[in-house]
Formats: sequence, C-alpha cells, structure tokens
Amino acid sequence: MPLSPSHIVQIAVTVQDLERAKTFYGGTLGLAHLFDAPPGLSFFQCGQTRLMLSRPEREATGSSILYYGVPDARAAAAALAADGVALVEEARCIARVGGKDIWLAVAPDGEGNLLGLMSEEAAA
Repeated sequence: MPLSPSHIVQIAVTVQDLERAKTFYGGTLGLAHLFDAPPGLSFFQCGQTRLMLSRPEREATGSSILYYGVPDARAAAAALAADGVALVEEARCIARVGGKDIWLAVAPDGEGNLLGLMSEEAAA
C-alpha cells in the first residue's frame, strides 16, 4: 500500500557553519526563524515546510537541491546578487506548462548546498 505523502513537512540541510547559514537563510532569503535546539540545530519556516539546518552527523554522500517558490525568480536572483551571492545559474525560463512560463535561478547557500528559486508567470 503506497503512503502517498501530500507535502513536505520538513527538510534537513547540512551546514558547516551554523551561524553563517542562519544569516543566509534568515537574513538573505528572509525565512522566518522558529527556534534553535542543541546540539547545533536551527529551524526556519518556508510556507508549510520547516527547514532544519544541522551540522553533519556523518560523511555526506550526496547533495539535494531545494526549490523555493518565489513571486518573481528574476527579482529574487537580482536581490541575491545584490547581497553578494554569486549565482550558479541566472534566472531563465526553463519551460512553458499549462499556459505559464516556469522561471528558475540557482544559487549556493555558502554551505556547499544549492537552492533553486522558481516562479510561474502567465506565458508571454
């Protein structure tokens, strides 16, 4: 019997420098800080999903990209660049789906992880 999850509740992101990561996710991205917990965890809210920042418990074997929905990927990418973040991929239209253009920009978080900034706009 399949579990059929309906949405992501929490995502863990491994970081090397918790304070630097908190500055990026809370300050630069503007996510709401929920709380910190020992021995080195910090929680943020993004819509209905919690983001848990944690120091590595074991050697990492791979990396995931989290895709954040934003109103305008081009404006979000410009804001990150203005904040000194070197984008991995500038905002670009990656697809047209159901009469909407899907825009994506990709940026590093300073901890070796990548994040995507995605927006949907009425097709031009």
